Amino acid sequence: MNIWQHIKRGVFYVAMLALLGSCGISKSIKDRPDISSYNSKIPEINKISDSTFILGNNSLRKNKQGQWELYVSGDPMERGLITGALTEELFQAQEAIFLSKVEQMVPSKLKRALLRKFLAWYNRKIHLNIPEEYKAEILGLSRYASDSYNHIADPYLRVLYLHGAHDIGHALQDLALVGCSSFAVWGDKTEDGNLIIGRNFDFYAGDEFAKNKIISFVAPTEGYNFMSVSWGGMIGVVSGMNEHGLTVTINAGKSKIPVVAKTPISILTREILQYATTLEEAIAIAKKRQVFVSESILIGSAKDQNAKIIEISPHNFGVYEVPNSDQLICSNHFQSTAYAQDKNNLKHIQESHSFYRYQRIDELLGNQNKITPTIAVDLLRNKKGINDANIGLGNEKALNQLLAHHGVVFKPKDRMVWVSSNPYQLGEFVAYDLKEIFKDSNNQNPRKSLSSPWKNIEKDSFLYTQTYLDYEKYREYSLQIQMAITEKNPLSPSFLETFKKLNPEFWETHYWIGRYYYEKKYYTAAYYAFLVASTKEITTVPQEEKVHSYIKKTKRKINL
Repeated sequence: MNIWQHIKRGVFYVAMLALLGSCGISKSIKDRPDISSYNSKIPEINKISDSTFILGNNSLRKNKQGQWELYVSGDPMERGLITGALTEELFQAQEAIFLSKVEQMVPSKLKRALLRKFLAWYNRKIHLNIPEEYKAEILGLSRYASDSYNHIADPYLRVLYLHGAHDIGHALQDLALVGCSSFAVWGDKTEDGNLIIGRNFDFYAGDEFAKNKIISFVAPTEGYNFMSVSWGGMIGVVSGMNEHGLTVTINAGKSKIPVVAKTPISILTREILQYATTLEEAIAIAKKRQVFVSESILIGSAKDQNAKIIEISPHNFGVYEVPNSDQLICSNHFQSTAYAQDKNNLKHIQESHSFYRYQRIDELLGNQNKITPTIAVDLLRNKKGINDANIGLGNEKALNQLLAHHGVVFKPKDRMVWVSSNPYQLGEFVAYDLKEIFKDSNNQNPRKSLSSPWKNIEKDSFLYTQTYLDYEKYREYSLQIQMAITEKNPLSPSFLETFKKLNPEFWETHYWIGRYYYEKKYYTAAYYAFLVASTKEITTVPQEEKVHSYIKKTKRKINL
């Protein structure tokens, strides 16, 4: 069951409750930040071409790798307005990708009215948990939102709510949303002893969503200059580094479904990036905020030449560090003593793919004497399982699941960052030097790329192989077979045989063939397909149980 089905099942029941008890909703809906001290004039953008937009020293430019580079400066309202004006098309496109799903899921006007009530009720406390500065920035940005979705919420509230969508996605279902991997190495583990951090952000909301990533460079009037990697309409941070070499990356933990939205994780990490220079300052900021899902925040610091993981949830807080080691690994389970007896976390370690990926990172780091940025990128691109096992392409047990929104490598002391380009994290990792970018913002040349191309890390050679082409075809075939199962459409034997050959070591290949045969009542063929699936590296315990359940059902059908 996907995230939209989860929402559809519960949203209207909760909405009816919200209609009966709307205390506090009105204040939340009407709340707006005080912008009386800011200039709210809509800026005029100078469009140089379809890939270059300029406003003073602010700019949006598409580089040759297909990434959008955004440079924005000013007070909160200015930043929001300028970001909205520069990224309007990208912003509206990303919003449409998310919210068109709602249109498909809720075609009824009556039910959409109930959905609006539900969103207002669910987010009734979010305005109390987001700093005024960021609400002002969101207000400015929201002036460039599309009018097409005002039936869901007005533009400001909609953009506010969407900053919690990442958190809700984590809580509702363990999708690819929760498969992120990250690590930090320093001391004897790196070539020059300095800290290096690598991360894959495996947030997948479709190929269209991942197409237009934005690398933002922000020079605020208060706090520190910083960069982050995200998408249109997003002021929060999922991966970023500031001018002092403090880095943040987020990895989802196991969460219960929250009953009220509070501080979105990406807003908390934005505050850390903008206002912290050390590990202790970052921890102090995190302790001030109330969140509504469980998350690991890996913090790296050039000043400390070290890294720690903040493990935060609605009712607990822990910090994980490794005082006698020169490496730190983060996947999707908690490691601090604060969560040592947490039942949800212990179950997640046993049943999910998080601990497997943790072990795989540990193995790969152990195979290298000294880590460099290039080696860190190679590690993030690794598609094998433990002991280099072939576990099939796209397996969530691999570090490279071939669906990442982005991969990033930081070298905090040098203020260097490398950001992947499409597809996945296989394209060129583009280098950015924050010292140069923020050296003199008034002298920025908005027509020039912000990157340092001579420091780029080249594309993965995997892109030039037949195996890569087969995998891309496999993804298309996988969607077709799932649609055939749902809509009871016939598929030819040659289609099924080709599908099997495109990605033979992946358990899902055989599982979907088995499902197709099962729905067609070809129970013997289904039985053998499920048997083959059971011999492969299945991603999680619940999925393994599902495969064995089908084996039992098909055995009964054929009287084995």
